[in-house]
Amino acid sequence: MRIRMLIAVICGLWLAVPPAVADDMFRDDHPERYTVESGDTLWDISERFLEDAWLWPEIWHVNPDIENPHLIYPGDVIVLVYIDGEPRLTVERGERTVRLSPETREEQLEPAISTIPMEAIRPFLSRSRVLDEDVLDSAAYIIAGEDERVMASRGDSIYVRRLPDEDQDAFTIVRKGDPYVDPETDDVLGFEATYVGDARILDHGDPGTARVASSNREILPGDRLVETPTDPIRTEFQPRAPEQDVAGYIIDVMDGVTQIGQFDVVVLNRGEEHGLEEGHVLSVFQAGREIRDDVAGETVTLPEERAGELIVFRVFDRLSFGLVMRAERAMNTMDIVRTP
Repeated sequence: MRIRMLIAVICGLWLAVPPAVADDMFRDDHPERYTVESGDTLWDISERFLEDAWLWPEIWHVNPDIENPHLIYPGDVIVLVYIDGEPRLTVERGERTVRLSPETREEQLEPAISTIPMEAIRPFLSRSRVLDEDVLDSAAYIIAGEDERVMASRGDSIYVRRLPDEDQDAFTIVRKGDPYVDPETDDVLGFEATYVGDARILDHGDPGTARVASSNREILPGDRLVETPTDPIRTEFQPRAPEQDVAGYIIDVMDGVTQIGQFDVVVLNRGEEHGLEEGHVLSVFQAGREIRDDVAGETVTLPEERAGELIVFRVFDRLSFGLVMRAERAMNTMDIVRTP
């Protein structure tokens, strides 16, 4: 189906100029009305109505009588209506608690709901990084902690070599992880740079002295100090298909799980160089297994099976992080991702 959309994203909801809407976009068991609850996401609500949740922009109809209809809050009601004979979803404002300051300014006690569950991806938005090997190998590094201790934690002093000459005082401490290898070319696409903590430089000598400002694990000699990201953390995403065909693989899964399911974070061997952007939705296909056909005396590859959908939420040059939003069956590394 040809998609003709003008999309404006305001706090995670999308205003669309949609094409003709087919009833078969909707689930057979869709409700006529749904009251938004705390903890809901736009994707959750879309799944109650639509076969493919990420197609929400095509059927959203803005109610012009509502101030700021792009924002949905707990207590609002999502309603299925027909406009010119075509099904649309719109919002009715529900009862919400507000706080009035002495200046009589109205303030929402609960924020607008997000597009996807932010708690699932927040640790990977700013702290998990992918860096080139030469960047890690040339970075400043820790040689020792205070009092001859091997490990350091928050508040401890650490000694650092190879600090840059410029007057930079704040650094992020990372630990070089395993390489991400492209299964198609065997190229190293980057290295996992695991967040360890933050440090502030006290003395720029060689070795220099720094104070650990925060840490989420013990800091070891050999850990690297890299520039702290200054870009704002993205918290809203516009789900949409890539503008070009993308095909790649899941090459890793975060947090040490073996089987991949809903709300797991995965690493893809496709990134900005391949046309991926934050918010792109990809279909996941379980790779066909190879089995032995004893009758024919040959090895046969079984067909691929659709396994679910993911949304890309962070993009690097040749890699990206995705969040599995729907899992119809168990997924594994080396499963295939494609433009839906």
